[in-house]
Amino acid sequence: MSKNLVISALGNDKPGIVNELSKEILDQGGNITESRMTVLGGEFAMMLLVIGTQECIDNIISKLEATGEKLNLTLIAKETQSQESDQKRLPYQITVVSMDHPGIVHNISDFLSSRNLNIEEIDTNTYPAAHTGTPMFSLDMIISVPADNSVRELRDEFITFCDDLNLDASLESKR
Repeated sequence: MSKNLVISALGNDKPGIVNELSKEILDQGGNITESRMTVLGGEFAMMLLVIGTQECIDNIISKLEATGEKLNLTLIAKETQSQESDQKRLPYQITVVSMDHPGIVHNISDFLSSRNLNIEEIDTNTYPAAHTGTPMFSLDMIISVPADNSVRELRDEFITFCDDLNLDASLESKR
């Protein structure tokens, strides 16, 4: 029976980190089924979902500290269950672009939280606008919306909310 383990890794960015960490997991019999990796500033950050037998997961956990020291990474692991929901949810994608200013992520997450909508993924970035160099902000997000929610009402409320904050936004079906 397969077990699930989430591993979080953080450390100085350098070539080969993914190769070395994935080899350590493979050597213990683990299989990486989902991952998110990025460089933030000069730091490498990664989240992995690993599946394997209970023995495999126990071995990965028992060697986690040594693996972290070997790779110069801070590693944290937590066993988890497969995500199952008793409520049918549909994936929707939110895209936002605006001039950068504090509070955008908080404002959007507060809007979603107040409607009991779950954020599944989020990716944000800042960059200079072409020609002017104005600091710009972009957000891509996947949310799960209960199937019985009125998407039309949600979309209208969300777009009005974003317009009031001077955010260019869209909410579209992920599929």
